[in-house]
Amino acid sequence: MSETSAAMQFINVGERTNVTGSAKFRKLIEANDYQAALSVARSQVENGAAIIDVNMDEGLLDSEKAMETFLNLIASEPDISRVPIMIDSSKWSVIEVGLKCVQGKSIVNSISMKEGEQAFMEQARKVLRYGAAVVVMAFDEQGQADTIERKVSICERAYELLTKEVGFPPEDIIFDPNIFAVATGIEEHNAYGIAFIEATRQIKQKMPLVHVSGGLSNLSFSFRGNETVRQAMHSVFLFHAIKAGMDMGIVNAGQLTLYDDIPKTLRDLVEDVILNRRDDATDRLLEAAADFKGEGGPKKSVKDLTWRKATVEERLTHSLVHGITDFIEEDTEEARAKAERPLHVIEGPLMAGMNVVGDLFGAGKMFLPQVVKSARVMKQAVAYLNPYMEAEKEAAGESLGKAAGKILMATVKGDVHDIGKNIVGVVLQCNNYEVIDLGVMVPASKIIETAKKENVDIVGLSGLITPSLDEMSFMASEMEREGMNCPLLIGGATTSRVHTAVKVAPNYSKSQAIHVLDASRAVGVVSQLLSPDTQVDYIANIKSEYEKVRTNYLAKEQKKKRISIGIARDNKFEINWQDYEPTKPGFFGPRAFENYDLSRLVPYIDWSPFFSTWELKGRYPAIFDDNKFGAEAKKLYDDAQQLLKRIVSEKWLTANAVIGFWPANSIGDDIELYTGEPRHTSLATLHTLRQQMARDPNRNRAHTALADFIAPKESKRDDYVGGFAVTTGIGEEQALEKYFDKTDDYGRIMFKALADRLAEAFAEHMHQRVRKEFWGYATDENLTGEELISENYKGIRPAPGYPAQPDHTEKETLWRLLDVKNKIGIKLTESYAMWPGSSVSGLYISHPESHYFGVGKVERDQVADYAKRKGFTLQEAERWLAPVLNYDPASSKNEPAKVA
Repeated sequence: MSETSAAMQFINVGERTNVTGSAKFRKLIEANDYQAALSVARSQVENGAAIIDVNMDEGLLDSEKAMETFLNLIASEPDISRVPIMIDSSKWSVIEVGLKCVQGKSIVNSISMKEGEQAFMEQARKVLRYGAAVVVMAFDEQGQADTIERKVSICERAYELLTKEVGFPPEDIIFDPNIFAVATGIEEHNAYGIAFIEATRQIKQKMPLVHVSGGLSNLSFSFRGNETVRQAMHSVFLFHAIKAGMDMGIVNAGQLTLYDDIPKTLRDLVEDVILNRRDDATDRLLEAAADFKGEGGPKKSVKDLTWRKATVEERLTHSLVHGITDFIEEDTEEARAKAERPLHVIEGPLMAGMNVVGDLFGAGKMFLPQVVKSARVMKQAVAYLNPYMEAEKEAAGESLGKAAGKILMATVKGDVHDIGKNIVGVVLQCNNYEVIDLGVMVPASKIIETAKKENVDIVGLSGLITPSLDEMSFMASEMEREGMNCPLLIGGATTSRVHTAVKVAPNYSKSQAIHVLDASRAVGVVSQLLSPDTQVDYIANIKSEYEKVRTNYLAKEQKKKRISIGIARDNKFEINWQDYEPTKPGFFGPRAFENYDLSRLVPYIDWSPFFSTWELKGRYPAIFDDNKFGAEAKKLYDDAQQLLKRIVSEKWLTANAVIGFWPANSIGDDIELYTGEPRHTSLATLHTLRQQMARDPNRNRAHTALADFIAPKESKRDDYVGGFAVTTGIGEEQALEKYFDKTDDYGRIMFKALADRLAEAFAEHMHQRVRKEFWGYATDENLTGEELISENYKGIRPAPGYPAQPDHTEKETLWRLLDVKNKIGIKLTESYAMWPGSSVSGLYISHPESHYFGVGKVERDQVADYAKRKGFTLQEAERWLAPVLNYDPASSKNEPAKVA
């Protein structure tokens, strides 16, 4: 793996849910304020932590109980539990309690050989039985390893025991070779930094499948109180350690300075200390430290035009790197006047500048919004040159230089979402790849026809809704049938490496399907696929990796505990209906709201997902204070505010909504709607799915379905259900054509992202009006914007296709009830995606105990029952529920166990 790829794939372990490392978290746990403690964990995830380290080792705490309580609470929080948990304790009893609580794959931190090989292997076997990965400290009977030789030899010894004696998978082993404090004034400590770095390099060379981690805060212990120096030390250390192979660590990403942003004088001093390059390195850093105190954080940008004095080639590169369009035509013309042909300006200084952009982005020194701005500059320069090139008769038939490769991209049939695909396309173009974008809702036949006609090197598929996963699998089988042999890239919010390995890749044996997580990974994947030096080995490695993923997945599926739908229904979510009187809505049937005032929606915008669209990790507004992303996030936000003002004031978009309410009661797992009062005539049935995962009987957790939140018919309680559909996407295509130049990718992507945010804001706003006005079950509600985003309101608005009801076909009933297409113009595609894409729909449920949840995987007995209730064949139900099936429909061997 290249140094660039290593840096981009570094895994950040959140450190703030650790009572020994965070005084704030410790006080919350000691006060039994677990809800506030959960917010600390949630903040870690929102700020980019890919793993959460949980430690309850405090002398005055019941550590076992605290660990169990906190992890059980995390399990019910999908926005936290979506990342793995690192169970961190020096007491094995606490670790074992944690292992019993965590759902999915966890990480044990840590075990070591300090008590000998026998105890080490006994603990390792227990970890293996729980299916967890493990952190192994470089610690043996003689103590912690401090030299390169000791670190490497202990890790080699542990590796032999784990893999040969215990049978531990190498990829589940994480070595921690101990990061110790440097610059302490003690001579023996001077080599601690370079010892970790060099030991990491040797460990990865000798045992390539393992991971290397470490806790970064120890390193700068000597400089407590001087955050500028501490941040510089951490950034410099990571810069070199990641190059050596460190691929994860307990790091506070919000307190890191960009390596290139560290003043050179300070960086050199710190580097001397970390790499032990001078005997007097510690003294020199101590002497200079006071000069840098308080200089941390992002620097304010100052208008500086001194770069205009440079050569035209350097000016073009500067404009491309900084996304400046002010002088691009002027500089392009100067370069054209110097060049023999206009084409040479593209092949020369413009492409040289874009190479710099690509290198900086790959190294993590530029962020996605900056790269998209660079593409805008490049396209504007090329657009300026085009008339001159067309005028060159002698150049007829020549292309604009040879691209690094040709890539076809498309959002699959039935899906309308394309922001992520467009961003990936821009990033690839910035790296000299020709991109053919077929747009959205593209059938397999058109993709294959175009791929063959254009002789593309790679096909890339995108999709957001879960039916797109099946379409991607079908697309792979069609490429196989048509004899194609170019790589197939898979991307989109619902896609994953596991799904690609298990469902897509087996359908395409002539080449390889590869999952691409986000735009930052796309260039690395494509460059390795198209390079003659790396292509064969890269595809072979992916095939091998995906085979292991597939094997492990299938093995885990076989081991999963399952319960029948009957037993799950016996453990439904119980509500005391006799003591509850449902509120009657203000009207029955649908009511439309057309040309809704956009300015009323702006205060309801949740900006955090907006930054995620641009791959800037963090929660609004705290992201502005992030040392890594803050400055660019603020620029992006300011640009968004300017554009949003125009969208609203000039009415570029039309906002329409329709809401409705109906008398309702639950009958088993279904919700029956009635034409009115009295409830003699059935109007429609909403079908719901129930959780079937095995539960620990001691934890008293129900197997929930949405129907549980509606009064059963036999309760004699008159309950109600609402529904809604909103859009802010009408006029989107016309606005793109009218207000944005074809070369302005930055503006076009920004506009689409804002249209999506306005749609979500519309859903939030209408739900508030429903609670306070139209249904009126919470007339005294007075929530802040933050409380709305945190869903602190009474009732829920679950949506078909989302975790509480994964079946997108339920939208069909909602569309009929609300007459959505005729009233407000939102259509459903054949895969039940909404068009325009900037649309949101769902149900309204009012009971105060209703809550969001995930159905999870379902079994064949429930699917068969569900199909019968909906009037589907079993095959139809399995098709629409494919992403949540806990069995292989093609096999008859995976019947759910009959658990008593």
